[in-house]
Amino acid sequence: MRLKVLRLLAGAAGLALMGVGVFLLLDVQDLMGVLEWLGGAVVLHDALIAPLVLLVGLVLVRGGVRGPVRGALLVAGALTAVALPVLLRPGPRANSTVLPLDYPRNWLLTLVAVATVTALLVAAKEVRSSRRRPPS
Repeated sequence: MRLKVLRLLAGAAGLALMGVGVFLLLDVQDLMGVLEWLGGAVVLHDALIAPLVLLVGLVLVRGGVRGPVRGALLVAGALTAVALPVLLRPGPRANSTVLPLDYPRNWLLTLVAVATVTALLVAAKEVRSSRRRPPS
C-alpha cells in the first residue's frame, strides 16, 4: 500500500514538472531548435546510452548488484548527454556571465557522487544479504 502511494506521488510530481516544462516552452522563441535538441536527446539515449548501459551491466556485473550499477550508468550517461555542449566547448568565453560556473569540474563531481551513492547501495545490499545467511 505504501509503495502504491509513493508511486502515485512520484507520478504526480512528474506530471507537475512536465506541466512546468510545457508552460516554459510557450515562451520560447526558437521552438524548432528546442524540439530538435529534444529529439536528438531521445535518439542519443535510445541508440547509444541505453544499449551501452545494458551491455556494460551484463558484462561487468553479476548477481544482485546489476540493477544499481545499471541505474548509476544511466544517470551518468544522462548527465554526460546534458553536459556535452559545455564539455565540448571549453575555454574562455566572450561574456563570462553566460556560463559562470566550472561545468567540467561540477560534471565530474556529480559523477563521483553517483558512483559513491551506488557503492553505498551495493555495500548496504551486501551487508543486508550477509545478515540473512545462516552461519556455515
